[in-house]
Amino acid sequence: METEKSTKENIAMSTENKNGYLLIFRGTDWYQGLSPEQMQQISDRWMAWFKGLKDEGKCAGGNPLEREGKIVAGKSRTVSDGPFAESKETIGGYFLLTVGSMDEAVAIAQQCPGLAYGIRVEVRAIAGECPMAVEARAEAELAQA
Repeated sequence: METEKSTKENIAMSTENKNGYLLIFRGTDWYQGLSPEQMQQISDRWMAWFKGLKDEGKCAGGNPLEREGKIVAGKSRTVSDGPFAESKETIGGYFLLTVGSMDEAVAIAQQCPGLAYGIRVEVRAIAGECPMAVEARAEAELAQA
């Protein structure tokens, strides 16, 4: 039987993911100061990039996000208005990639047309199961051993 440590190491050391990857686009004011023509050119490049990924079967979908939203937090489930972070950190949208490795997802993120203008792209693997559930199960197994 695997120990909790070896189970966590196997999860952390894996570079492949059958559940896909999420590209999270950070920054919503990156186009300030650009001319309408420049904004249109970047928008056209962005949409061509997205369409190409979809046509290649590497992207299941994606959307921009509205600037305003709500946060629900705490034991009392308090609701507060957004935006939620500094404007350079605000999440502006996402792509859901259907590629098999972090390296491939990162290579796709490096093609983002917004990078030259201050967009930051976070690449995250989609977990097959909630990490808390995995840890709880491992701890329960250790307790029974």
